[in-house]
Amino acid sequence: MIVFPNAKINIGLNITERRPDGYHNLETVFYPVKVYDVLEAIEADELSFEASGLGIPGDWHTNLCVKAYHLLKKDFDLPPIAIHLHKHIPIGAGLGGGSADAGFFIKLMNEKFRLNLTTDQMIDYARMLGADCAFFIESKPVFAFDKGDEFEPINLDLSAYKLALVMPDVHISTSEAYRGVKPMQVDDSLYEQVKMPLNNWKTHIRNDFERHIFLDHPVIRGVKAELYEQGAIYASMSGSGASVFGIFETTPDLERLQQFGQLFYNV
Repeated sequence: MIVFPNAKINIGLNITERRPDGYHNLETVFYPVKVYDVLEAIEADELSFEASGLGIPGDWHTNLCVKAYHLLKKDFDLPPIAIHLHKHIPIGAGLGGGSADAGFFIKLMNEKFRLNLTTDQMIDYARMLGADCAFFIESKPVFAFDKGDEFEPINLDLSAYKLALVMPDVHISTSEAYRGVKPMQVDDSLYEQVKMPLNNWKTHIRNDFERHIFLDHPVIRGVKAELYEQGAIYASMSGSGASVFGIFETTPDLERLQQFGQLFYNV
């Protein structure tokens, strides 16, 4: 059985406080985009994991798909499976690729082995794997808060616009991103800000990671500046980076944007 995990972008990201458990409370808007991995699982004699496409760091036993398998196996009599992941969503990009794979793997297992899990039950399993894994169970636009795993549906449709996503040759680890962040409370919630006309987003919606990541990686700051130079209505780093997206009314100069890194267009 094959599924196609999709990426997401973050529209705004406010880090509001550090939690006693070491995580941070935040608020952001998750929006799905059309950049995909390919994930396959078939029954086998023993559990295995194989990857192709972009290189995936770390031992395969720590992959989130494998962790999801063991999590479900505690509650269900699952047979051994062979997992193959073709990685296309860039890693260290703030696009949620690993989380997407985990969320879609849970859905794959539920359908393939008729586990009869409800959407809420799948979301609960996904939350155990990582802060934003739960988003990918439904993969619809949401306002996310607390650790980023509590959701409020939000009416947001960007299909009338053109979205360009640039991935420079930079990898930002989650630990690097959070190491330099300074939590602060917000006066106006992102939940209300994102309802503003898109032309107002530039002056109201921020990503708290940009401040220090732009200092350490000026190429990422340069990508955002170029997106605005090309006419973006709104541009931002996605999540903890390093990818940067721009929302356009008309087609930008794609050849120029490609000079800054891998380009995904009209996603």
